[in-house]
Amino acid sequence: MSRTQAQRQGAWAEQRVLRLLLARGWQLLDRNWRCRWGEIDLVMAKPGRLLLVEVKARQRRGADGGGRAALGPGKRLRLQRAWSCWVADHADWSDTPVEQVAALVPLPPARQPVLWIRMES
Repeated sequence: MSRTQAQRQGAWAEQRVLRLLLARGWQLLDRNWRCRWGEIDLVMAKPGRLLLVEVKARQRRGADGGGRAALGPGKRLRLQRAWSCWVADHADWSDTPVEQVAALVPLPPARQPVLWIRMES
């Protein structure tokens, strides 16, 4: 099955974010983890810390704020439910503090940096 343009762009954006986080010392635990409640793009770890990352790729920072509009209450609820499932499947991590962030990634030819947004859990 061939991937759509949007799927290729999303994969490119996730790879860009993953490279940035690996360079900052994070370790990848899961990528595109799915359950019936939703999907988690990246789950990263450092000693004593977890990072849940939602990646949004956009051609330009337009009417939806470069992806901000896609982070509304419904999306946050799905992420929280998916996160609960992930923790249930990975009990060894259940007591580890977690930070949730969104990475808004401008697609080429844009040259802006990734915009990181801390999401309240």
